[in-house]
Amino acid sequence: MEVIKTIEELQNIRKNITKSVGFVPTMGALHNGHISLIKKAKEENEIVIVSIFVNPTQFLPNEDLSKYPRKDEADIKICQMCKVDYLFMPEVSTMHTNEEVLIKAPQNSYVLEGFTRPGHFDGVLQVVLKLFNLTQPTNAYFGKKDAQQLVLIQQMVKNLFLPINIIPCDIVREVDGLALSSRNVYLDKTQRENALLISKSLYMAGSLIASGERNIKAVKDKIYKIMNSLDIEYVTIVDKNFNEINIIEPSNTIILVVVRFGNVRLLDNIWL
Repeated sequence: MEVIKTIEELQNIRKNITKSVGFVPTMGALHNGHISLIKKAKEENEIVIVSIFVNPTQFLPNEDLSKYPRKDEADIKICQMCKVDYLFMPEVSTMHTNEEVLIKAPQNSYVLEGFTRPGHFDGVLQVVLKLFNLTQPTNAYFGKKDAQQLVLIQQMVKNLFLPINIIPCDIVREVDGLALSSRNVYLDKTQRENALLISKSLYMAGSLIASGERNIKAVKDKIYKIMNSLDIEYVTIVDKNFNEINIIEPSNTIILVVVRFGNVRLLDNIWL
């Protein structure tokens, strides 16, 4: 595996690659969820590029960028074990200049995560587009846990006519059901136990809908009942383009939940 730090290195390497390229963009602190993306990229492509970059432009002023977990040495070892071909680890000064060509996220970025974190998706799409331009992947892999981000990236690729296949990947969970997240390390023992109510509520909602329930209020009420002891930021049910719906549509519905544990926000969802 080759670790790349500069734009020039990556561009020189990429222009000599004629094989299919799978790309997995990450912010590091790699866990089994990331590893599942890398393994899928390995299965489906001849060359795999992983990037690790904690992007400051997607953090709001009140969010502590300096506390985002960084585990560079461990991440390099994980990528080596997964037989990644190239690992791109640029500095902030490499990826961002003072005179940016700004990307404006579309209208559906201003709801849910975009409403809570205004400007967040502008920063996400900005850096993802740069990474796409540098790596020119055949396929790019994103987890479904960040559902709104995934949909916006799919939309950007379509709108800008980028010749890239976006591959959505299922959420990876702990044995007890908790969705894997780099932020889970900030939970204490009690918070970790209480967080299991999130996946429990989503599994219940899935079972309810599988048995024929289509009423959105009825499903939400059940979710809130299970998680009534938690600090719920939102529970919402949308279609797979993040449009509001009046009734649950089988095969075209996402249930999204965000819960706070102190300063830690945990996202989870279920695609139906």
